[in-house]
Amino acid sequence: MTTSTLPSGTEVPATAARRVEFISLTHLNPSTELNPVPSRGVDLGYFRTYVAALEEAGYDYTLLPYGSGTADSFVIASAVGQLTERLRPIVAVRPNTAFPLVVAQQLATLDQLTEGRAVVHLISGGSDAEQARQGDYLPKERRYARTSEFIDILRRAWTEPEPFSHAGEFYRFDGFGPGFRPYGDTIPISIGGQSDAAFEIGGRQADVFSFWGEPLADIRAQIDRVHGIAAAAGRTDRPRIWVTFRPIVDRTDELAWRKAYDYAERIGATFAAGAYGKQHLIGKGAPQNVGSQRALEFASRSEVYDRALWTRTAAVTNAAGASTALVGTPETVAAAILDYIDLGADLVSIRGYDTLADAREYGRSVLPLVRQELAHREATGRRGSLQAEHPGALAPGFDADALAGRR
Repeated sequence: MTTSTLPSGTEVPATAARRVEFISLTHLNPSTELNPVPSRGVDLGYFRTYVAALEEAGYDYTLLPYGSGTADSFVIASAVGQLTERLRPIVAVRPNTAFPLVVAQQLATLDQLTEGRAVVHLISGGSDAEQARQGDYLPKERRYARTSEFIDILRRAWTEPEPFSHAGEFYRFDGFGPGFRPYGDTIPISIGGQSDAAFEIGGRQADVFSFWGEPLADIRAQIDRVHGIAAAAGRTDRPRIWVTFRPIVDRTDELAWRKAYDYAERIGATFAAGAYGKQHLIGKGAPQNVGSQRALEFASRSEVYDRALWTRTAAVTNAAGASTALVGTPETVAAAILDYIDLGADLVSIRGYDTLADAREYGRSVLPLVRQELAHREATGRRGSLQAEHPGALAPGFDADALAGRR
């Protein structure tokens, strides 16, 4: 099933982002969903190698994830900042785990140490069980309200020139400040989620709104919704749009689809065995968070959407986190990324299943193609030929099963 057609003509869509930056996720050890291996957490040699590979590959940001059983994201972000010269660490923070004034101080310190590279991604929490592991019993519908108050306090802590007090629903303090300031004027704040509350807070308050990879028509509607909320709130700017994919690439589309089916079987076996990382935190029941519910619903309708979007990887993992793939040659995957850029996505996260090897491969073969196309557009005001020449699943008679040798 496909849900779009090849872009026609050479005109660049009015919605297209002109400047795009790339995000990866930092892995601390060589264990992967394809090949889970026992680990104590941080393999220092591997971590150094991985972070250096991201910088060399040309990524702009790296996400430092957070969970009750993972390494501390602030400590890892500080290490990333000192091991690199250009890479920007995105610190994932749950508002239930620390007082906002302390987080403001931590982020400002990181920003000073990295000379303005810090970013924060706030996670309101999509699982009651995971929140409870660290003593948070606030209902899901109130967690986003807490995030909203958290954001207001962060920004005031970074900007108020005089001491101030606060008495809100979730936080109270007296005579704070002036706080420790960031390297620049402020620090970008990202949030994600698919609930109504997530959209409201993201549209009104966030600098960045994050999506998992969904079919183009659905992402288009979601971007319009976020921007509409921002406009209704009287904002003169709009949140930047961040989309995340798990590309599976190879020299030909046929090889890529063979690899994709092999990966899905291996990943499914890993998840069924509960053998990878945070499996004990995820559970096997229906997910609570709307993003995972949407991913599973897309997967139930079709495995292939648009040029290269593949949902079987979401189905076999119970949509545990970002799990939708883009499958094809580097050219096909780059063209698919451009389809999302044409809708307004200007932050693109791509991280693979063979983590270190994929990060290097994307840096060699995918990022340069996207950047080359954007440079062409900037110079000429027109599209290049990449999207027209690499249709992927939009090609007449496309059959993923047949390409993969499954029928």
